Amino acid sequence: MNNNHTPLPKVLFIGLGMMGRPMATLIAKAGYPLLVSDTNTHVVEEVCTALGAARFEGAHSLTDVSVVITMLPNSKVVNAVLLGENGIAKGLKKDTCIIDMSSSEPLETQRLAQELSTLSINLLDAPVSGGVKRATAGTLQIMVGGAVEVMTQHAGLLEVMGVFTHVGPSGAGHAVKALNNFVSATGLLATVEALHVGEKFGIDPAVMTNVLNNASGGNFTTANKVHQFMLSGTYASGFALQLMVKDLKIAVNLAEQMTEDMKLGHQCLSVWQEAAQSSTPQTDHTEMYRIVGNHG
Repeated sequence: MNNNHTPLPKVLFIGLGMMGRPMATLIAKAGYPLLVSDTNTHVVEEVCTALGAARFEGAHSLTDVSVVITMLPNSKVVNAVLLGENGIAKGLKKDTCIIDMSSSEPLETQRLAQELSTLSINLLDAPVSGGVKRATAGTLQIMVGGAVEVMTQHAGLLEVMGVFTHVGPSGAGHAVKALNNFVSATGLLATVEALHVGEKFGIDPAVMTNVLNNASGGNFTTANKVHQFMLSGTYASGFALQLMVKDLKIAVNLAEQMTEDMKLGHQCLSVWQEAAQSSTPQTDHTEMYRIVGNHG
């Protein structure tokens, strides 16, 4: 809540998907004047009714917007929304801050920041980790790239959605997000392969998971995903398998752009891509446990 008398800035939130909708909800509940936009007009109507938000209706809606948050599928969509034929960037006032919370390409983000700077618009890349549950609770881990002073200026807004860390210059947030998910995806894959081998030997995967959590093999997957979503059969962590593949591609591409030979990254991506062939956009990434088991 805003405890002083300074008016909170008006926020335009673009992208009301599984993550964007709860994030926008927190912003509205914190008292920020809110405009919302999404290609799904039904969701826009629901959010406007539930939150008292206003629908974004074009350039004339931008006059008093101070912050734009994008939560979109990829860099291509972000660039189109901001700088495309009907892009909104040219309609924004100077010193507006755009916070791209999507999982975007780091080098594309650097180029976008440069283009926006010619319009006197600031860009922070601030992707998140934590899934729908933490988005709803306002406890996301937010990785921020860009100017520290711009981040500080909007610290109150970021704190509404989670805990934020400045990780470096423009694009660094998106780089850290992709690399984090590479580490996460690798740990998950190693875990499910180990559990299936152990099970074929006659070891209860629940028992093995408990041992791993008290041994050197314990990791985020063993602590937060195996019992909760895999062995329970719910597969409902709130993060899609195909989105993990997208983030792995970003990480591997970044390694190539940095001329680093990410050997494990290529192998990990290959296995996840194979799994994605039998998935839908709704398939949760914890279903790797089922998919890897079926390949055995």
